[in-house]
Amino acid sequence: MRGRFAPSPTGALHLGNARTALLAWLQARAAGGAFVMRVEDLDFGRVRAGVMETQLDELRWLGIDWDEGPGVGGPHAPYVQSQRAERYDDALRVLAARGVLFECACSRRDIAAAASAPHAGEEGPRYTGTCRERRVDPAAPSLMAHGRSVLALRMRVEPGDVCFEDWLMGRCCFGPADETGDFVVRRKDGAAAYQLAVTVDDAAMEITHVVRGGDLLSSTARQLLIYRALRLPEPAFLHVPLMLGEDGERLAKRHGSVSLGELRARGIAPERVTGWLAATCNLADEGEIAARDLIPRFAIARLPRDPTVITAAMLARLAG
Repeated sequence: MRGRFAPSPTGALHLGNARTALLAWLQARAAGGAFVMRVEDLDFGRVRAGVMETQLDELRWLGIDWDEGPGVGGPHAPYVQSQRAERYDDALRVLAARGVLFECACSRRDIAAAASAPHAGEEGPRYTGTCRERRVDPAAPSLMAHGRSVLALRMRVEPGDVCFEDWLMGRCCFGPADETGDFVVRRKDGAAAYQLAVTVDDAAMEITHVVRGGDLLSSTARQLLIYRALRLPEPAFLHVPLMLGEDGERLAKRHGSVSLGELRARGIAPERVTGWLAATCNLADEGEIAARDLIPRFAIARLPRDPTVITAAMLARLAG
């Protein structure tokens, strides 16, 4: 087994991020497998200097270590996505050669004006296929253009459901053609889009088990289409339900002291944080317990399948 955690250095690590990281680490360690840390820093407009180093330091403080990744190295380096552009270029050439890519000149405003479908997560409105008949020459210099404005590249999606077995949520089916339409694999700034980069990297780093937040569940269908188009081995997936505030919204700063940095600065012991996180996952009673002591307690059958509502009282017990 090879697991991973892949934070984005765009802000503070919150309790939801920490719980996902802890569970991904526990799954790998409980199976005697390797754990990889990868930094996903392709959202250039939001990445902030120094955040990567802070996040990695906070994860170490929490008791999470890694066998490959920043500060450790490994056979699949580099482990920072902004340094892996050549890998994404290679994948784009393969997809272009297989005829599944097309250039898209549409803006989000264009797509919104043409579409009557509702928004679909971070992708915005469903793409209606305006530029679908454009072709991409795998040998064209414009296919590999970084750091300047270029046409986005989209992957053609055919009608039909994409189904997979999630280790926690069971059988899941999504219809990308209906939900998002043809999706972006290279942005207009020349950088690989999330769906492409995460797929290429997980395959290249030989990740066998992906543990991540439930907000990415529907993304799995699009990633599986990329795995299959590139003829890459598909990992197993386990999507962890989100942590919500009492208002039903994703846990955030307005709900209280929810970042690892804030808790650490207040002198809260890391064992208290891991014990609290374990309690929200039915792995332990609330109290102090080190991350390593949770390894023999990890069991997928214990994990909640529904979002966890975090009350003010629960946060007060952690941060008080």
